[in-house]
Amino acid sequence: MTIGWGPKVRLGDVDKRRAGSDGEEFVSQPEHGQQPPAGAQPGWGAQPGWGAQPQWGGTPVWPTPPVSPPAHQPAAGQQPWPAQPPTGWPQPGMPPGQPPYGQPLYVAPPKPGIIPLRPLQFGEILDGAFQTIRRNAAAMVGSALIVQAISQTLLGAVSLGLLQAVDSLDTVESRAELDGLLGPFIGMMAGALGITMLMAFLGSVLQGVLVVPVSRSVLNRRTGFKAMWKLAAPRIWPLLGVAALLTFAALLAMAAVAGIAVVLLMNLGPAAFALVIPLWLGAFVLYLWIAIKLMFAPAAIVVERVGIYQGLLRSWQLTKNSWWRIFGITIVVNLLVGVIGYVVQIPVQLASGAVGSVVSPHPDFASMSSALLVTTIISTVVSTLVGSITFAFQTSVSALIYMDLRMRREGLDVELMRLMESGADPDGIPGAPRGRSAGWPSA
Repeated sequence: MTIGWGPKVRLGDVDKRRAGSDGEEFVSQPEHGQQPPAGAQPGWGAQPGWGAQPQWGGTPVWPTPPVSPPAHQPAAGQQPWPAQPPTGWPQPGMPPGQPPYGQPLYVAPPKPGIIPLRPLQFGEILDGAFQTIRRNAAAMVGSALIVQAISQTLLGAVSLGLLQAVDSLDTVESRAELDGLLGPFIGMMAGALGITMLMAFLGSVLQGVLVVPVSRSVLNRRTGFKAMWKLAAPRIWPLLGVAALLTFAALLAMAAVAGIAVVLLMNLGPAAFALVIPLWLGAFVLYLWIAIKLMFAPAAIVVERVGIYQGLLRSWQLTKNSWWRIFGITIVVNLLVGVIGYVVQIPVQLASGAVGSVVSPHPDFASMSSALLVTTIISTVVSTLVGSITFAFQTSVSALIYMDLRMRREGLDVELMRLMESGADPDGIPGAPRGRSAGWPSA
């Protein structure tokens, strides 16, 4: 058998020699035209390069293989280097299921408190709101209970006035007396509207105050009733200012729309409804849009230590390109709260009816008024309790949406991680800009 490419070399010419007296036999293959020196040892682990082909008619030249010491026998005076697998291959001895060498491991974001420190999902916002109320019940439900008690007491007083006015209708004998009752009716309706605006005003203030326990619960810091109001005290005046501004703007818009509707009805008659209905719908849509855009102003005023204008501007900026998501969460939460309140009120109404029938078994007008009075008192007490819990829940959801927006836009989660690791400002409000602790002066 011969090898092509140049002069023929017979395999029988391969020289087999004995190397010394150790009896080890090796086989060497000489290059063309040369004989290897006697006793030459090839390098350990050397592999010839067979891929190179000589030119036609030329003498083949075999490439010199690299010489490297065996893996089990290092060179003299050197420490053996363990063989490293290439990047991307599993390390020897690693348990199965581990990612290859050089690839990062997935680490879940920390969750020191009510939410994980990353952008939130809808379910995490609801769960965080429930946990906040459970951990800070005295601060959140207690404060909401005070506001609800004030508003419900005022509404109860107006309701009693209406009951007395209705009761007096039984003794009316002339048109003049009936016209005389018209003034009190209008006054009580105006009082009910004023109480509603007062509730909106107090709700805006309390929304800013209740963001304190929510933001502290993110880092698992509990907040009592006294501590919450102490931390929020430096921001009370800006909160009152922004609440008054928003309430007055809403009242002014309602008055303007109502005035336009009255003018249209007086001049066009029934045909004006073709304009009044779209007017009211458009005004309602505009109100919703502005309300969502400005709903985080109280939270920004308290947490970020800014003034009224800066708080409104911050809320407007944070809600940019997120209006529909915030609107959807708000609608779902309001529907959930409404359903819960309705379910709770059903047995209350049944119990109130039973108590009223016991109090006034006779079907005369005076007895019915007494039964209605008892029913109103019971409903007011239950509504106050339920309203305080649902208001605290809605406020917690709003505060967590505010935190989520800052995580998505500003990396607030990274700042909270640093604050958690350092343990700095344990008595402050997490989320404030750097250098602004709880005692930072008002803007």
